[in-house]
Amino acid sequence: MNSSPAPMQTVLEAGNVLGEGIVWCDRAQALYWTDIQAGTLWRHAPASGETQHWVLPERLASFALCEADGWLLLALASRLAFFRLADGALHTVCEVEPKLPTRCNDGACDRQGRFVFGTLHEPAGGGPKQAIGGFWRLDGDLSLQRLPLESVAISNSLAFSPDGGTLYYCDSPTRIIRCCEYGDTLGPSRNFVDLRGISGEPDGSCVDADGGLWNAQWGMGRVVRYHPDGREDRVIPVPARQPTRPALGGAALDTLYVTSARDGLDATELAADPLAGALFAARIDARGLPEPRFAGRPPVGGTP
Repeated sequence: MNSSPAPMQTVLEAGNVLGEGIVWCDRAQALYWTDIQAGTLWRHAPASGETQHWVLPERLASFALCEADGWLLLALASRLAFFRLADGALHTVCEVEPKLPTRCNDGACDRQGRFVFGTLHEPAGGGPKQAIGGFWRLDGDLSLQRLPLESVAISNSLAFSPDGGTLYYCDSPTRIIRCCEYGDTLGPSRNFVDLRGISGEPDGSCVDADGGLWNAQWGMGRVVRYHPDGREDRVIPVPARQPTRPALGGAALDTLYVTSARDGLDATELAADPLAGALFAARIDARGLPEPRFAGRPPVGGTP
């Protein structure tokens, strides 16, 4: 798997401040993603070109599709909540790290239908982010547990191997993507890809049906695929400097979609990066996997 893909095309000039969390919903044949800083959930159906969005009461960091049709599980800045698309009903499940200056960040469902996510340090008054956040798992019974992984400043790259037996993750400022054996318990962590030689940082990831990890690299304008043994397989240029997360979607799961961000770019940088914040796509010679869905049951009702 090393042939050159079609060039990345612009699907939607969304102007996202911090586009993230993109997933493909096979039931709806649509993409969902978030603009974190705008607190907005987006949906785009490539076949029809229809785009919708929902403004939420706080920033939306990541989310999961649910087994229950019409619902998402949201990782809002301060809490996890069920969200009903039809009417905007929102039902809080639990707060996350309420005593720490952190917010939720990257997340993904495991193959068993549990939502795994991490947090991000937001230091008061700015300054460098410190590794004080954690990685968490919400089980189908809605119990929350902290996973025995190292603390993080900016959690990212959460993804699972096709058999569900390997968890990938990173603390972006370290520039190292790590992995571990995964199940009800976790095995020892090890380095998967060492990227300390690049000027950017690893951001979100997804995994294809052959076990390749596709990683968006912030500040580098590219998505890189790595073999399951960590060897670099291919580099796909993205026409925006800050790609954030890839997803494999489309009817045949052979289209690579990538979100991007304008966050942190000044007027001069934006002029040189006019597609920052857009959604991109390219056909590739790899196939994705259906996105796992959260197994927990949402409430019968819900409060807006």
